[in-house]
This record gives sequence, structure tokens and C-alpha cells, in this order.
Amino acid sequence: MVKICCIGAGYVGGPTMAVIALKCPHIEVAVVDISVPRINAWNSDQLPIYEPGLDEVVKQCRGKNLFFSTEVDKHVREADIVFVSVNTTESAARMIADVSVSDKIVVEKSTVPVKTAEAIEKILTHNSKGIKFQILSNPEFLAEGTAIKDLFNPDRVLIGGRETPEGFKAVQTLKEVYAHWVPEDQIITTNLWSAELSKLAANAFFAQRISSVNAMSALCEATGADVTQVGSHLLMLCRLCVKPLAQMSRKWAYAVGTDSRLGSKFLNSSVEFGGSCFQKDILNLVYICECNGLPENRFVSSMFNTVSNKKIAVLGFAFKKDTGDTRETPAIDVCKGLLGDRARLSIYDPQVTEDQIQRDLSMNKFEWEHPLHLQPMSPTTVKQVSVSWDAYEATKDAHGICILTEWDEFKNLDYKRIFDNMQKPAFVFDGRNIMDFEKLREIGFIVYSIGEPLDAWLKDMPAVA
Repeated sequence: MVKICCIGAGYVGGPTMAVIALKCPHIEVAVVDISVPRINAWNSDQLPIYEPGLDEVVKQCRGKNLFFSTEVDKHVREADIVFVSVNTTESAARMIADVSVSDKIVVEKSTVPVKTAEAIEKILTHNSKGIKFQILSNPEFLAEGTAIKDLFNPDRVLIGGRETPEGFKAVQTLKEVYAHWVPEDQIITTNLWSAELSKLAANAFFAQRISSVNAMSALCEATGADVTQVGSHLLMLCRLCVKPLAQMSRKWAYAVGTDSRLGSKFLNSSVEFGGSCFQKDILNLVYICECNGLPENRFVSSMFNTVSNKKIAVLGFAFKKDTGDTRETPAIDVCKGLLGDRARLSIYDPQVTEDQIQRDLSMNKFEWEHPLHLQPMSPTTVKQVSVSWDAYEATKDAHGICILTEWDEFKNLDYKRIFDNMQKPAFVFDGRNIMDFEKLREIGFIVYSIGEPLDAWLKDMPAVA
């Protein structure tokens, strides 16, 4: 029986290995981690992460061909293929070299800087004791909240390896694992560097698109345009990317273009974009923004230019719906900004614990980016923050509501009941554009929805620079 070991039982390692175990019952899969509480949770009925469909997959395979363990050395030693799904790739590579007694394929699975695979390869080579290692890059393209769906039906699976006979053989071995459920034409093989760069590039392109739409939303608000209608037009333009990267290899461009979030247009290499239209239109947008006084802070200005000692109900803290992950969530910056203006926050998120919220709001960025076991054990409680497990309790007596995560349940709340129990005037700031703002206005709310025409109240309020 082929044995796979994954180092790291987090958001990537856990779901990915569970699906491999489900789709490949003839393969024994072990997920290992040094965190005893995390492994205990994977072996319990309360998994350490929330992901729709994950619980069912784990329960079907756990104890059969899927195992979660803290016996890292043992499972790495016995494995034929070792996935590295932690950010501490150097220490993982040294450990693999120390405990291995047979040849192995080592698969880099985390999002890491380009050339990390080369660093892993050098560490393993210099500590190999005669054992042969083949290094592959197999970046993940999972979206939290739809990870199981993404794993079952991926846009593509990308595998990069050395362009040597041994490297091609290792790539083929991993390709055969995915081929149990992924069509062959959706399994893309490249060299190591292209595989690593493709993941970073896809996320960079995606982030640029989000930033562009966010910038356009402010202009839409000021001019009365509707960002959803503008966005629909852009979608018909095949997810326009204004500035293609120069000197992009065909293989790399293909790997990025297969991401359904991005589309395949404007991915050809060029010395730069030319012609009059792109540059002229961009300069026109800049001019219109300047004429409309953008950017500006309507959030505070609409509430009489102060939120000091006002209760603000924050609905949603995770970075997106259907996950409890708060890493890099915009809610941290928004909440810290409100706290800096001396607001009182009442936060509700159906999947984020009070301990996690307090941890995120009380620590500096460099601290909460560290692994959990390196973070302060008892983060300071932020006195201006209360955490509720009920949206109605969170919004009671609030002056305003901030919707920061697009949870479906927020669309179906009884907003008439919420309005009746809030201070007046009652504000709703829809940071995810999920609400029917016309219905909210009929109830009596003053609504700020990103990229939508401004409420008459907001137009009359002076902007805060």
C-alpha cells in the first residue's frame, strides 16, 4: 500500500489529505502535527476548522485509511510521499532528512516564496545519507468556505518538478494520485519554479482585481453609478486585467489563466500596454476621482463625525463566509479603527470564538502571524469589545451595524425587529454588499452599501478626509 504523510494539520493539509483518502482508498494517508490539541480535535467530533462538507469526508475515512497523529517521525519515516503543508519548510526538510530511511517524494504544499523548493532540495541533498529525494511543488488553490468543493472539482491541479528523468517520474507518481478523480487535462505539469510562481501570480492578479473594484466602488458612490452593474460589464470583458506582466512564460500564463476567478484574457506577454485608450481612460478615472474628493471616510462622517462611546454591532469577523479563519480578515483593521475612535463594539460571528476575536484585536500584526504556540497564551482582553453568540443581542441598543462577513444568515435576519431595538437614527454599513438596501431604507435604516448610490442622508454629511 502506498503511504502518504502530510506535515501540518491546518486549513490546507487536513482537507486535502481527507479528500485524497476518500478518493484513493488504496492509499494510507497520515496527517501529522506537533500540536496535541489540534490532532485531538481532528480525532474528535468537533474538527479544529469549519469547512462545509469536511466533517462528512473525515468521518468516512478516519480510522480506515486516514489517520491523524502527533507521531511525526514515525509517519514521515514510513511514507513514500511526504507533503509539507507548514510555513516552516526549512525545519520540516531537516526533520525529513533526519528520520528517512528510504527514498521519498517530498511535495511542497504551502504558499511559499519562489525557490523554496530549491532550498528544501539543497537541505535534503546535503543531509541525505545516501537517500534520494525528489522535490515537487503542488500549490493549493483552495478557497476557504468551498475547500471541499474545490478539491472535488478543481479548476486545475498544478504539479511542478525537476526536468530530469527522476523528476518526471516523481511528477507522474503524484499525477496518478490526483487522476483518481481529476480529469487528466486539468492536471498541469510544469517545472518547479513555474509551479511556485503560478500560485503567487494568481493571488496577485486576484488581489489587483479586488483592489480595482474597491477603488471603483468609491467612485460609483460619488457619481450615482451602481458598482454591481459596472462589475457585470467588466465580467463580460473576461475579467479584464489592465496591466499584463512582461516576459511571462506560456506555461506559467496557462497555469494562471486556468483559475476561474481570473479568466484567460490579457495574459499574453508584452513590453507594456500601448495605444491611447488604456492610458487615457485611466487618467480620466483619476481626474473624476479627484473632482469628487475621493477617497473619504463616510463611515464616521455619517454618524455626526464621531463614534466615540457609541455601540457599533459588528456582524461577521471571519475573512469570508463558511469558515472560522480570521487570518488577514479586514474585520481586524475595521474594528481597530473603530476602537481607535473610541467606539464600543459588540461582535457576532457564527464560527469565530471570543478567544480568537480578543486575540486578534489585542495583538500586533507580527504577533498574530506567528503559529498559535508562539503567540501569547493569554491575550489582553479589549475592554471596549463584547462578543455575542446572537445577532439580535449584538445589535440591541446599537447606533450602527457593520456587516463585515457575507454570512448567508445575515440576509435573513428580522431587520424590523433589529431596527426597533436600536438607537435612532439607525445606521447599516454593508461592507459586503449582501443586503437589499432598499428594503432596509423602507424599514427606516440609513444605509451605506459599498459601490451603491449614496443615501440622501450620507450625501448631506460632510466627508472626513
